[in-house]
Amino acid sequence: QVQPVESGGGLVQPGGSLRLSCVASGSRFSIYTMGWYRQAPGKQRDLVAAITSGGSTNYADSVKGRFTISRDNAKNTVYLQMNSLKPEDTAVYYCNADIFAYRDYSRGAYWGQGTQVTVSS
Repeated sequence: QVQPVESGGGLVQPGGSLRLSCVASGSRFSIYTMGWYRQAPGKQRDLVAAITSGGSTNYADSVKGRFTISRDNAKNTVYLQMNSLKPEDTAVYYCNADIFAYRDYSRGAYWGQGTQVTVSS
């Protein structure tokens, strides 16, 4: 069983920075695209940023220039560096990984449990 696990959330003041990490643990799998989504109370879950196994990235317009996604393929880990944080960035942030599992030759999207990011003074 593959399970992405997020870390790094917390409370930060407006203008501050946080770095989220997500590691996919398990055995015998390959990861394609990894991404970060967020969901604020009463709103839908939206894509924040994604990165392919080859390093191509895309970002939501609202975070371009402030957030940076990166990954370490050897560690099955994706990061989200968040700078110049705003109150509207407050949400639960979820890691998503597109994974091929060799145990049963299946491919699917795996979600982490989420980590809370709160931007407030």
